[in-house]
Amino acid sequence: MNTLLRLAPGLARSRRHTAVLGTVNALGALRSFHGTPLAFRVAGIQAAELQKTLTTNPKPLIPKEELVFGHTFSDHMLTVDWSAAEGWGKPQIKPYGPLSLDPSCSVFHYAFECFEGLKAYRDESGNIRLFRPDKNMERMNSSAERLYLPQFNGEEMIECIKELLRTDKRWIPEGKGYSLYLRPTLISTENTLGVHRANKAMLYVIASPCGPYFKTGFKAVSLYCDETNVRAWPGGVGNRKLGANYAPSVGPQVAAEKKGYQQVLWTIGEDHELMEVGTMNLLVLWRNEQGEVELITPPLDGTILPGVTRDSILELTRSWGEFKVSERKINMKQITKACDEGRLLEVFGAGTACVVTPVKCIHFQGKDYNIPLDPNNPESQAGPITNRIYQTLFGIQYGEVPSKWSVVV
Repeated sequence: MNTLLRLAPGLARSRRHTAVLGTVNALGALRSFHGTPLAFRVAGIQAAELQKTLTTNPKPLIPKEELVFGHTFSDHMLTVDWSAAEGWGKPQIKPYGPLSLDPSCSVFHYAFECFEGLKAYRDESGNIRLFRPDKNMERMNSSAERLYLPQFNGEEMIECIKELLRTDKRWIPEGKGYSLYLRPTLISTENTLGVHRANKAMLYVIASPCGPYFKTGFKAVSLYCDETNVRAWPGGVGNRKLGANYAPSVGPQVAAEKKGYQQVLWTIGEDHELMEVGTMNLLVLWRNEQGEVELITPPLDGTILPGVTRDSILELTRSWGEFKVSERKINMKQITKACDEGRLLEVFGAGTACVVTPVKCIHFQGKDYNIPLDPNNPESQAGPITNRIYQTLFGIQYGEVPSKWSVVV
């Protein structure tokens, strides 16, 4: 039999003031979202009301060396139900298990679903750390708004996630490169057919322990520039983290792999403007035609996902002040010309799972363009700037490099 616990009184008291403010903030978001006075009468997420039902049958831990990303899950999950009439219900931490949903739920038929991905790290002192979780909550609310799903107070949700981490602390592996991957997900649970705004929804978080993305150090990847398929388009939802953006990418990914390439390079338009690489943001380091060393990434024009790692890299490299950092459009004609002229220095993808992924080759219009890695080390699988970015962000995530981005739970 499971044990039902209320949130510890001390934590409840410490959260009371913030919870009240969080409710006001959440109601404000709901009002702007729904645009009706009803928003003032519904409840926001309040961490102080969180309840826990603990499992009486904890699962055995898998040796961390055997972890496969996304295949193992912790003992508990976090859920919060929502209805248009009553707003957000009480957050619940309960044993991990299947969801009971009606076959007519609109999430199954019309893709009312968005999600996030972030990690919890264990530092050398045993502290649990999150990396910029506020940015994930901000982006998830943006995704929810586009789907007309309910928004929520990010600060309150982070406190709920922290309690989930305290509950499942034993599932956070020790050691550099190991972490607990968190997957917040928001779905419509409206059990009627027909395309309309959802009147019921569920926000839940599951956790999966994972090992290093590169188990034996960096391994640069090759890209196939897809000239047929488009990941996103102006006026679409490429800047939101929706499940509907990912399933259509599987076919082109499989096709690229059959041609001998690891990832798809997504472009758009007749000029093949660069967009993203696989499911990652794309960054290019080159010497531009004015002779400046410049780090470029495509701008957030509505087609590009505003990645947390992307934003961190831009802020970090701008703080270095060593080269120009730009958010602007760049196309394959410019890339191939720079490669032929020896001006292309490094190319890499960036995302939560890997931090950065070096690129060694781009296939475009029947030709492979080889990308330099480290000119001073022929055996290296990453360029010096790519590696420096990785080591710096890695150090912040594990608390070795002091930063406001690292949040201790």
